[in-house]
Amino acid sequence: MSRTEMSTASRRSRPWQAMFNLRRGEGGQVLIAALCLFFVLTALMLLRPARDALGLEHGIESVRSLIAVTAVVTLAMNPLFGWVVGRLKRSQVIGATYGFLALSLLGFWGLMTFAPGGVAAVSRRVFYVWFNVFNLFATMVFWALLADHFTSDQGKRFFALVSVGGTLGAIFGPWLTSVLAPSLGTSSLLLVASGVLLLGMLAAWLLQWVAPGRAIEDGVAPPSRSDERGRIGGSAWAGIRSVLGSPYLCGVAGYVLLTAVMVTFVYFTRLQMVEAIADDLDMRTAILGKIDMWTHVAVLMLQLTLASRIIKRFGLGLTLALLPVTTALGFLGLATYGSFLGLVLLEAGTRAVQRGIAQPAREALFTVVDREDKYKAKALIDTFVYRAGDVVGAQTEGALSRLGMAMGGLVGAVLPLALGWMALALWVGRAQARRSARPSADTASDGSCGQHDRSILRSPHAVSRGVRVSSGSRMIDTPQPPGKRFDVQARESAP
Repeated sequence: MSRTEMSTASRRSRPWQAMFNLRRGEGGQVLIAALCLFFVLTALMLLRPARDALGLEHGIESVRSLIAVTAVVTLAMNPLFGWVVGRLKRSQVIGATYGFLALSLLGFWGLMTFAPGGVAAVSRRVFYVWFNVFNLFATMVFWALLADHFTSDQGKRFFALVSVGGTLGAIFGPWLTSVLAPSLGTSSLLLVASGVLLLGMLAAWLLQWVAPGRAIEDGVAPPSRSDERGRIGGSAWAGIRSVLGSPYLCGVAGYVLLTAVMVTFVYFTRLQMVEAIADDLDMRTAILGKIDMWTHVAVLMLQLTLASRIIKRFGLGLTLALLPVTTALGFLGLATYGSFLGLVLLEAGTRAVQRGIAQPAREALFTVVDREDKYKAKALIDTFVYRAGDVVGAQTEGALSRLGMAMGGLVGAVLPLALGWMALALWVGRAQARRSARPSADTASDGSCGQHDRSILRSPHAVSRGVRVSSGSRMIDTPQPPGKRFDVQARESAP
C-alpha cells in the first residue's frame, strides 16, 4: 500500500476511532462480540426475576440458606469445569457450556410444568441454586473467550463497548419477563431463555470463525489459528493452584469477593422491600423485572457516554475504585431517605457503575495472564469466589437484621469495607499496568506475578509482513520468505 493510500485509510478511520476508540478491522469483531453478550444476558436476565420470585416463596431466610448451598455447589463444579476445559478446544468449551445450560432449562421447565406439586416445589429450590451457579459460568465463558481473543490494549479500548450489547440484553430480558410472566407464567420463561442462549452460542462460534484473534500491532505477531483453536490443556485443579500461587490473581479474587459482598447487601435490601409490597409469585416477578429493566437503562447511558473514556483516561485502578465509592454513597443515601425510590436509585447507581464501568475494567485484568488461567483461574474467581462473597454478604446482612440493627448497622459495615475495597482496586490496577507493559519473557521469569500471556507464532499469514523477534536483549525485524514457517517468541505490545 502506498503512502497516499495509507494516509487516506488513516483519515477514514479517524471518526470511528474518535467515537468508539476502534481501529481498522476491529468493528466487525466488536459487533459480533456485543451480539453474543446480548443473547447471553437476555437469557440470564429474563430468568433472574423468576429466580428471585421463586426464592422468595419460602422467605428471606430460605434465600440465605440457598446461597450457602450455591457456594458449595460452585466450588464442587470448578474442578469438573477445569477437567472439561483441559480436554476440549475453545469452541467445544463454549458449545458444551451453553448447550448444557439450554438442556437444563428444558428439564426444569418439564419438572415445574408436569411434575406433582411436591416435586415441583423441590425443583424450584434446585433451580434457584442451579441458576446462581451456571449464570456465572455462562458470562465467565464469554469474557474468557474475549480475554483469550484480544490483547490488553484492545480490552481497555473496547470491552466497555462490547458491554453495551450485554446491557441491551439485560434491558430486553427483564422487559420480556414483565410482559410474558403474567400471561404465560414463570415456568414458560425457561423455554424462551433456552432458545435465546443457543443463539448466544452461535454468535460465539461466529466470533471465532470471522475474527483472526489478536491483531498484529506495532510489528508484534499474533498466535496462529491452530494454537488458538487447540486444546487448552492442563490439570483440573490448575485454576485453584494458580489463584493461590499468584499475588496478582489473589488481588483480583479479593476485589471480586468484596464486590459480591456489597452487591448481596443491595440484593437482600431489594428482596425485603419487594416482599413487603407484593405476595403473588407472578406479581413479584413482574416488579423485579421492571426494576432490572430501569436499572440497566442507567447502565446503558453510562456505557454510551463515559465508560470507555474513563478507562482510557484514568486507567484500570481508578476505574475499578469508582464502584466502592458509588456503593458507599448509595447506602448513605438509602439510610438517610429510606424509601422504595431510594432503593431503586441505590441499585441503579451501583449496578450502572458495576456493569457499565467496573465490569469491563475487571475483565481487562485477565488479558495479561496465560491462556489456561483465562479459563480455569478466571472460572474459580468469577464463580466460587463471587458466590463465597454472596454467602458472607447474606450472613452478615441476616445477622444485622436479627440484631435489629437493620440499615444503620449495614451502613456501618459498608463504609470500612468500601475503603479496603478501593485500596485493593488501586493496587490491582497498578499491577495490571506493570504486567501489560512488561515483555512476556521478563514476566515469565517473575515469580511474584505469575506468567504473562505468551504466544508462539506458527502462521503463514506473516509471509508478507515482518515479525519482531527477540534476539537476546535486542528486537530484530525479521521478514519471512514464502513457503517457510518459523517458531519465534512473540512479544505483546504494551497498550
